[in-house]
Amino acid sequence: MNDGGRIAYLAAYTKAVEAAVASGAEVRGYFAWSILDNLEWGGGIANRFGLVYVDYATQRRVPKASFDWFAKLIPAQQHGDHA
Repeated sequence: MNDGGRIAYLAAYTKAVEAAVASGAEVRGYFAWSILDNLEWGGGIANRFGLVYVDYATQRRVPKASFDWFAKLIPAQQHGDHA
């Protein structure tokens, strides 16, 4: 499932965190807002923020492209590489 907009957002956000660290900010970690599409208090199930698509009728879960992108980012950052 292609969610290029979410990948662009995550890439920009993690670059901003990297710049903050380079400027001296102490950052110990970063977490994506939600791994699964879920119920949001204000929007119900209309907004899908997760890295994994949830078919609410069947509860089937399908990793989105952003899931794969984020999964590759984690070990790269742990080893000091840049994604």
